[in-house]
Amino acid sequence: MSLIARLIATGIFVGYIPWAPGTAGSLVGLLIFWTIPNNHLPLIFSIIIFLFLMGVWTASIIEEQSGKKDNQIIVIDEIVGMLTTVALFEKNLKILIIGFFLFRFFDILKMYPAEKLENLPGGWGIMMDDIMAGIYAAVVLKVLTITIF
Repeated sequence: MSLIARLIATGIFVGYIPWAPGTAGSLVGLLIFWTIPNNHLPLIFSIIIFLFLMGVWTASIIEEQSGKKDNQIIVIDEIVGMLTTVALFEKNLKILIIGFFLFRFFDILKMYPAEKLENLPGGWGIMMDDIMAGIYAAVVLKVLTITIF
């Protein structure tokens, strides 16, 4: 059980990358998105929900085992947050790159209510603040695509 939780929570050990594991996890989210057939919203949202629930479960386990709140090896939250950011967009390299940077910005910034969501217990807090960052990034990305692109 612990190995399975570790595999999922760390994005198949991507979370062990010593430099910027959250950024690496976000890239994994983009890679997953790139493999999903175009405009297949039911599949995209099913994957997001499934990974979110797995993330709540596995992040709670890793947090408890390590004794560290939101241990940086946990990147399933970045994977799900990145998927949330790009879920409603086409596979356009420019849009995905901008979405990546927007998500990282909002994930690091922790604007309200993300900062409050982060205080939820266990895996809920770990996952929910990144979902909120993904929503913020998606909204800004949508505004940019409407007004600039």
